[in-house]
Amino acid sequence: MIVDAGLRDAVIALAQQAARRILDVYGDAFDVVRKDDASPLTAADLASHHCIVDGLAALTPGIPVLSEESPDADKAQRHQWKRLWLVDPLDGTREFVKRNGEFCICIALIVDGVAVFGLIQQPTTGLAWFGAPGQGAWRREHGVDVPLHVRRGDGALRVAASRSHRDARTQALIDRIGNVDSVPCGSALKFCKIAEGAIDLYPRFGPTCEWDTAAGQAIVEGAGGVVMDAQGRPFRYNQRDTLLNGDFMAMGDPALPWRNWLEYS
Repeated sequence: MIVDAGLRDAVIALAQQAARRILDVYGDAFDVVRKDDASPLTAADLASHHCIVDGLAALTPGIPVLSEESPDADKAQRHQWKRLWLVDPLDGTREFVKRNGEFCICIALIVDGVAVFGLIQQPTTGLAWFGAPGQGAWRREHGVDVPLHVRRGDGALRVAASRSHRDARTQALIDRIGNVDSVPCGSALKFCKIAEGAIDLYPRFGPTCEWDTAAGQAIVEGAGGVVMDAQGRPFRYNQRDTLLNGDFMAMGDPALPWRNWLEYS
């Protein structure tokens, strides 16, 4: 395993430290500003960013870190990096602003374009999910690691319904599937629910960024699922001029007839 147990536990501890920084802001009044792309930014995003970037630099000084809140200069030189940490210091800022608890921290290790390790930490519950393709996936709760396994499709499919990004194309796909239980959920926690077998499918049409999906992909793949584009190819990272992802589907059961559900098969 590329990330051994010692490094894994150190990264989890770092995420827990960042989670405390987030909760310090969450428990008080805070301002919300808008970035150039109109997405929200709070002091919690920045506190978590600095905590994680500084911590990873100390843990693995030879591996650069690219965070959603990194300066443009780092984003411009990322193609020189064969290995990098890809970080969303607060995924689900809209959920954070709504104070519904459905936000998280995402940390992934990328090697030659592949998400080889992923960690998602939920500050409000203290739960952490982590995994690696071909190695397994686990949920850590109170120091105990519980193995995770996706659910194979049987009966009504449980489909993740984003709280902040529901759109007409997603609804049309759900209508084509037919027998569906819609499960509301915010942020990258949807990937964790797939890995646990609580959700079968998470379709996403519209823009996301690489740091939104990398950790979740490693966890879902570790649990036996897939995260793929509209052509059925697994997502790869730091390979293109843009950091924006295209459409994707995350599924617990790779044998689901996903091509039948797409309007462009």
